[in-house]
Amino acid sequence: MINPMELSGKNILVTGASSGIGRGISIYLSKLGANIIMVARNEEKLKETYNELEPGNHSYYIIDLNNLKDIEGMFDNIFSGDKKLNGIVHSAGISRTVPIQYLKLEDLMNIMTINFYAFMELVKHFTKRKYNDNGGSIVAISSISSRVGARGLSAYCASKGAVDSAIRAMAVELAPRNIRINSIAPSMIKTQIYDGLVEIVNNNNFEADLKKRQIMGLGSTYDVAGAAAFLLSDAAKFITGTSMVVDGGYLAH
Repeated sequence: MINPMELSGKNILVTGASSGIGRGISIYLSKLGANIIMVARNEEKLKETYNELEPGNHSYYIIDLNNLKDIEGMFDNIFSGDKKLNGIVHSAGISRTVPIQYLKLEDLMNIMTINFYAFMELVKHFTKRKYNDNGGSIVAISSISSRVGARGLSAYCASKGAVDSAIRAMAVELAPRNIRINSIAPSMIKTQIYDGLVEIVNNNNFEADLKKRQIMGLGSTYDVAGAAAFLLSDAAKFITGTSMVVDGGYLAH
């Protein structure tokens, strides 16, 4: 019996691993045998994730991805010696609901820095031979917001659209290096961000109303994690330059 999504011994770096989708992905990948290098700003929350991982050669690194120049140093610190990286999942991301007339340049820059610029820096350093193990797989957590609009989310939608567009170009460039690169476009997923949104909206029927559009109901972080594991594994060895929609039927309408 084979497991085409087996990741035993693979070193996978996951950003945003302290909570939400990043935490779910870290835990899921550890169950498939991967060694997880977790990256986030909050050490206490990273430790919480660490304690939920299956046994393995796991570690975490504290960094604020707003400081783009620190990313290269992070790679140097983590992958010194013979340790090589097999894959990256960029799950760190921020969103802010701001009508366009009130959108400040600072807001736009903050969103683009975490969601897009940091991702580009991660990819750039991953492709250096001293860090990666003769190829590998890169996965960005995008969003269906790269395809559909929403009030007050112009900056967020733009950042995710930038990710998906860049992936297509990078797939062409990186294929000769045996590096695959894809994204995952989730819809509404049960996380702390979702819980906060429900509280703000103050609508007791929010989930029922959501199901009218997201026909399979509210997704879990493991729904996204399964897609990430697939794209990181050899089961997806012929897939690159695309965005996998994980949306519970949201775009089926």
